Amino acid sequence: MKVVPLRLQPGDDLRQALETWMGEQEEQAGCVISAIGSLSVVQLRFAGAAAATTIRDDLEILSLSGTLSADGAHLHIAVANSKGAVFGGHLCPGSLVRTTAELVIGLLPEWQFRRERDPATGYAELAIKAQPER
Repeated sequence: MKVVPLRLQPGDDLRQALETWMGEQEEQAGCVISAIGSLSVVQLRFAGAAAATTIRDDLEILSLSGTLSADGAHLHIAVANSKGAVFGGHLCPGSLVRTTAELVIGLLPEWQFRRERDPATGYAELAIKAQPER
């Protein structure tokens, strides 16, 4: 595994920045190892919901986990608002960094991740393939 630290700037779209960055890498599989920082707005899709919910506040990132591939990401996030209430769910585009987002990403050169429609779920799910040795 290759480990890469990243820092995102105020106003960056957290999900879009990770997807763009992953698309620029030679490796075709990655995962979020660690993430802290703050957001001014988060777009969350709660379990079973069809659409995202927008939360605007001074939000602290408590955790972020998921997989990254050149054709998309699957990310879940937990954030706390200014009163300490915690919200979590599927991270959607439009979640904006407030002051910083400090991330540690693991790149997995021996694997290829892709998003492929799964007929059983109807969603683009993770497809995993071993990479040939280089």
